Amino acid sequence: MTYPSTTIVLSGKTITIETGRFGAQASGSATVRCGDTIVNAAVVASKKIKEGIDYFPLSLDYQEKLYAGGVISSSRFIKREGRPSENEILTGRVIDRSLRPLFDQRSRNEVQIMVSPLSIDTVEEPEILAVIAASAAVAVSDYPWAGPVGAVRVGMAADGQYVVNPTQEQKDTSTLDLLVSGPKGGISMVEAGANEVSEENMIGALKFAQENVDIIATAINKFAEENGKKKRTLIFAEKNPEVEKIVKSEIKNLEEILVNEGKKTGTQMAEYTSAIALKYPEINPNEINEVADGLLRDLARTGILDKGVRPDGRDMEEIRKINIEVGLLPRTHGSAFFQRGLTHVLSVVTLASPAREQLIDGMKGEFKKRYMHHYNMPGYAAGEVGRPGTGRREIGHGALAERAIFPMLPSTDTFPYAIRVVSEVMSSNGSTSQASVCGSTLSLMDAGVPLKKPVAGVAMGLISDGKKFVTLTDISGLEDHLGDMDFKVAGTADGITALQMDIKVTDINTDILVKALEQAKRGRLKLLDIMNQTLSAPRPKLSQYAPRISSTKVPQLKIGEIIGPGGKMIRQIQEDFDCEIDIQEDGTVTVTGKEQLKVDGAIAYIDSMVAEAEVGKTYQGTVVRLEAFGAFVNIIPGKDGLVHVSQVHPETFRAMKEGDKVKVKCYEIDSMGRVNLTMLEEGESPIRAERPANTGFGGGSRPPMGGGRPGGDRGDRSGGGRPSFNKFRDTR
Repeated sequence: MTYPSTTIVLSGKTITIETGRFGAQASGSATVRCGDTIVNAAVVASKKIKEGIDYFPLSLDYQEKLYAGGVISSSRFIKREGRPSENEILTGRVIDRSLRPLFDQRSRNEVQIMVSPLSIDTVEEPEILAVIAASAAVAVSDYPWAGPVGAVRVGMAADGQYVVNPTQEQKDTSTLDLLVSGPKGGISMVEAGANEVSEENMIGALKFAQENVDIIATAINKFAEENGKKKRTLIFAEKNPEVEKIVKSEIKNLEEILVNEGKKTGTQMAEYTSAIALKYPEINPNEINEVADGLLRDLARTGILDKGVRPDGRDMEEIRKINIEVGLLPRTHGSAFFQRGLTHVLSVVTLASPAREQLIDGMKGEFKKRYMHHYNMPGYAAGEVGRPGTGRREIGHGALAERAIFPMLPSTDTFPYAIRVVSEVMSSNGSTSQASVCGSTLSLMDAGVPLKKPVAGVAMGLISDGKKFVTLTDISGLEDHLGDMDFKVAGTADGITALQMDIKVTDINTDILVKALEQAKRGRLKLLDIMNQTLSAPRPKLSQYAPRISSTKVPQLKIGEIIGPGGKMIRQIQEDFDCEIDIQEDGTVTVTGKEQLKVDGAIAYIDSMVAEAEVGKTYQGTVVRLEAFGAFVNIIPGKDGLVHVSQVHPETFRAMKEGDKVKVKCYEIDSMGRVNLTMLEEGESPIRAERPANTGFGGGSRPPMGGGRPGGDRGDRSGGGRPSFNKFRDTR
């Protein structure tokens, strides 16, 4: 059986869109394929209007099924997919932000879009295909909208060339990871992480993305015209013209309310609308709120577009007053309180062993996450009663700030810590995510994390009437609510590290974004200058409460010796030195502890465990066994050498006992790997540096070792005075 389909070719890659195979009873469904990665999307729109709400009830869920990657969950107890992972939530947000602006926000029909990968080939990623599939599903459905939208991911090669929908291998070497979606000729969503990409290169990438977005949107539109359902006519709730008259008559001082809303002072609109609702109980409170919000919106937008006056009185590029405190929490590893107007964020750093890195388990396998940024915004931050817990917004804002800081983190070679930053929003009035970028930078520097460069973030707004537009720097909560765009830009003095854009209108194009990026750079540089006045560089030392970490590299073949049978050896080292040990597959061993002396001791011991005896090197050893022909001395963990009686003064030998600390020098390692030592006494040279004569020492008639056991192992020791962890070597 064949199904309607179309193909799109971008840079040699073929994207196939199909409908009709799955979701026969949905309002619309589509399957998108590139390579062996296949994503399905289905949309259902209710016939009836949902009563009693004042918003468009759109829900969107993106869920990854492990079977798509040929994986069964690593959990011993739960094999069914459960709560969405952070990646699923973030991908769902990208799809939602791409499609939502294209729906008529006056509609009250419930719309649900469900997207899920069916097959993943680990080369072509499902995220972009998911946006395309959702767009195609709505386009072929009977529900009207202003779409379809196209979506692409753009990377940038080392030579500066842009790459559309790069593979994972190409992404690994790219300095830019840009996601762009929108209708033909417009942009509805931007998401990016970058390694100090310049504004010029970012603008070039946006224009390149727009060209490819248009190709996809055009193809979906043609496909929907040929294979889609007839669009239904939406029915909107009729507005009562009397409500607007009543609201206007009850609210005389709209200009004063606008100023109060902008500054979060005085009597605000909610108090007026509540009073009107009590006075006119026959009117739906939602209608009162909608009319009042519209009046406030029109007044604010007119003031900005026609008079150049913002609600709180600032200029178009003026940043709100900044106040910064660092190191205010005495027992944390680093902290900063960043205040920008009424947006206040407390960022706190915790440093830990690499063993505390987050393990991510998904369709692409397991990987570790070294840097974690968690964002929290309780209800009280906005003066509201809120529900505790982590929502999609918190995860999205946390990921944005994490992406902004990540390129500036030191390498694990120079700073082998797991790093967690928590940003607590204490007061919210616009752009809390970018305040958390600034707070994170300052708290990391306060913790002594050697960031390559400080990072700052600023949110840009837009007011447009379709003919002219004004971009606003550092938008407040009111401007975000009443405006047409929230464009967040983070970066260093030398380039952009993260972008995120959400819009409410469909006529945003790259020309508008060019101006916003240029204006954002000026704001970012000003913020960095203010931050630099408080803390110009990372602290030279870590907090006294932060753990101490040192690392060493051992041969991969020696890893098993450090771990020991059943982990006994590594547990004993951790117990003896009060530390935590993490061993990587490449042989990197990291030791974390509270005291630097113990950490250094553990590192020294591990190094000695894998060390080999060297001819000519002097050792401080321990006598572990005495025989008539000489003494066995432990010079490094797991390695003993023999001091023959001819290599020590007779009186010294007679006085020697097990457990004695002695100074010895290696003068030979024979063909069988046996170590021969000579005794060094205070202020003296070796007693004898050449091989002893007529004793068989190192020759063919070597005396038996290990209590007369022929061919005994010189490394099999028994005796007192050794570190307790050597016991584990005896029983291996």
